[in-house]
Amino acid sequence: MGIAIKVGILTAPKIEFEQLEHTFLLKNVRIGIGFHWDRHEDQEFQGELEIRTNPDGTQTAINTLDLEDYLCSVISSEMNANSPMELLKAHAVISRSWAMRAMEHPNHEGFHVCADDHCQRYEGLLRMNERAVQAVRETAGQVLINGERLAVSGEREICDCRYYKCCGGRSEIWRTCWEDIDVPYIQSVECPYCGRVSAQTLRLVLNDYDQETKDFHDWKVTYTDDELDGIVNARYPGIGHITALEPLHRGASGRIDSLRITGTNRSEIIGKELNIRYALSKKCLYSSWFEVSHANSLWTLTGHGWGHGAGLCQIGAAQMATEGYSYEQILSHYYVGTRIGIAAK
Repeated sequence: MGIAIKVGILTAPKIEFEQLEHTFLLKNVRIGIGFHWDRHEDQEFQGELEIRTNPDGTQTAINTLDLEDYLCSVISSEMNANSPMELLKAHAVISRSWAMRAMEHPNHEGFHVCADDHCQRYEGLLRMNERAVQAVRETAGQVLINGERLAVSGEREICDCRYYKCCGGRSEIWRTCWEDIDVPYIQSVECPYCGRVSAQTLRLVLNDYDQETKDFHDWKVTYTDDELDGIVNARYPGIGHITALEPLHRGASGRIDSLRITGTNRSEIIGKELNIRYALSKKCLYSSWFEVSHANSLWTLTGHGWGHGAGLCQIGAAQMATEGYSYEQILSHYYVGTRIGIAAK
């Protein structure tokens, strides 16, 4: 084994598994936790299995395997393994970069990363094929390097490569989504590609449950007064009847990162973008890039994009690959001033 990574996998409260000849099967693995595609499915994994009992009595499956094997699953879980090869290669590079950063500074106890969208989708062998293996093999060890830091100090910093499904036309900067810092390679760039992707390409590049999400580039959600009151008060009890939704600040793409919700009892200021998406949906809005209108007792949110918007637009990158761009060109478009380097083992 080369670099070993430990992945935490959330299942039903008690883990059910079946040991197979060279792999193991986990029952009722939860995917899309907290998002609109939240569900359970059975998944098969390679590598070692450890079952940890948590203080609350639930259990977590911890899968230890080689980083490169992990990546073969990640890129075919995040996007369909039948995607254009240049997309798969680009994804292998950014997923490797992100994982190596996460392994240096894990935000989970007992394992490096989780298997769901909180970190990177890792759905075992379920959706993998030889194309995914080829993409990982042909980019073996490649990571993105922060070009600005390399030029200024000579320090070779691996990029924290964030990504999401669809930017809606323009990507976002780091501080809109996370800490109030500037990350030089996470800039707002124009992306005409996701807006012209064809239905045929989407069928090729999106996994089965992602294809259930329609109209994600430009979308609209409508609530009655009572519906919005119920949604917001479930998240923020006692706010009362909603009288105003006021964007206080938007990021570079138009995504809202500070929103004032005014009710008859009190008001609440919410940020960053993900908290806003949760506040205004029973599950989670596609993005926080939206305009608000209220008329005839109906609230309408007219929005763009699917995901936080910072870094690589997966559907835009898929279209770039379809149009003949190389994985190096895809990466340089979405991650400004970066270079491809080889990770130290």
